[in-house]
Amino acid sequence: MKTLGLIIVGLVGAVLVSATVNFPPFGDPESPASLHVSPRYLEKTLEETAVPNAVTSVLADYRGFDTMFETTVIFCAGVACFLLLRVPRRRLPRPRQYRHRLTGLTFRIKEGGEVFLPLREFEPVDSIWTPHDFIIEKVCRYLIPFIQLFGLYVIAHGHHSPGGGFQGGVILGASIILLSVSHSLRTALKRMGEKISALFSPVGVFIFAGTGVLCLGLGYRFLDYQALATLLPVGPIMARSYGILLVEVGVGMAVMGTMVWIFKNLASRGRYDEGL
Repeated sequence: MKTLGLIIVGLVGAVLVSATVNFPPFGDPESPASLHVSPRYLEKTLEETAVPNAVTSVLADYRGFDTMFETTVIFCAGVACFLLLRVPRRRLPRPRQYRHRLTGLTFRIKEGGEVFLPLREFEPVDSIWTPHDFIIEKVCRYLIPFIQLFGLYVIAHGHHSPGGGFQGGVILGASIILLSVSHSLRTALKRMGEKISALFSPVGVFIFAGTGVLCLGLGYRFLDYQALATLLPVGPIMARSYGILLVEVGVGMAVMGTMVWIFKNLASRGRYDEGL
């Protein structure tokens, strides 16, 4: 099976390499993309979509199919990471080491011993853990809400300025990862649990694809956002702008959920303990 896999990968790689021979030279100003495609998008994007940011209009509208499947690939990466690394809960050992939140004092419970501790004063830790710095914890706690607010702004304003669903989703995901690094993975799980992060990914893809299906149901082509003009009190051009915003929200949710999902599994080796 391993030999067969290597043969398949080699053949596919050879086909892809041979296809590059027909590509125009890198950066060639006389290439079809530079002579026809790019000028068309730059000249017509504001007129046809009411979106000043040509990059966003190309990704979410003119090249919507490609972006939708890119979002699907991101979701599949999260699923693959989960299936390869996630350890079933029944196999996870119970925490036997605890840390006092105020003093940082830790103690270990012997095998078979039982203890009942107030969760507000003690937290479970792993046998391998890094003490958290008080200053870093407080600074990050006040910084994270502003990072998340900026991420939402990047998504909502991405079709008028640099940004969009991919960038905003990464910023939102980075805020949860920062919470994990500065505090602990368990703290991040309390704010955004495993099920929520796993749910964000398919919901984001569903919003993107569902927008296209909605356009089909209204009698237009798939991802032809002009169809939304029949539901919203706006014209066809502005409807395309709202459609772009809608799919950007879906992309942001998928990127954020998958990014956090992958990090939690990689950081804890699928055990969802502290792991940092």
